[in-house]
Amino acid sequence: MVCLPRTAVAGSMTSMTRRGTRLTTGQDRGRLSPCVCNTLRMVTRAVTQLYDDVLRPSGLRVTQFSILAAIARMGEANLKVLEDTLAIDQTTLTRSLNLLERDGVIERASHPDGRIKAMRLTSKGRRALEVARPLWAQAQDKVLRELGTKAWADAQRRLTHLLHVAVKKRRLGRKRRHVQPSSALRRTRPLTPMRAGQNRGKNEIRQRATSRPAKRVSAA
Repeated sequence: MVCLPRTAVAGSMTSMTRRGTRLTTGQDRGRLSPCVCNTLRMVTRAVTQLYDDVLRPSGLRVTQFSILAAIARMGEANLKVLEDTLAIDQTTLTRSLNLLERDGVIERASHPDGRIKAMRLTSKGRRALEVARPLWAQAQDKVLRELGTKAWADAQRRLTHLLHVAVKKRRLGRKRRHVQPSSALRRTRPLTPMRAGQNRGKNEIRQRATSRPAKRVSAA
């Protein structure tokens, strides 16, 4: 039987929460609270290990199972669709797809646009997914029994909202970076009245110098 690693993870999270309480009350008010990202990553690592342990007989990790299940659900899927569906960055997703393709569980599907990388399951991939599904269900039931169906529904709603917020903020950040002026333009300072007057004075001196007739040199 696979059990959630309660002692280590829960102890770490409790310690973080207590430290966070001290940091946001009394004399330490205004200092940083426990990191949301680090807390979520701790939970994710522990739960991922639980699913991986249960899925081991299928030869798949839970991340691979999620990709195969998504492709199976859509029939075939390209890189952009999988990236949006699974919220995985392109570099990580490409590496995972290459490994799955190397293992023969997915293959490239023809696409009208040759630049688009579409993938579909092979017969080996469909068999692996059939073996993995009941194992995944065991891990899922274990987590839900420990957490409670109602508590998970509430947590899922809150986490989904957090996901949407994070994705939206990330996309807005990318757009801002794309519309920023080039470094050369940023270094160009606007002309102030003083700088404009200095430039005019330099131009007048330059024009007088060029308008003077050249001195004639008499032969010795």
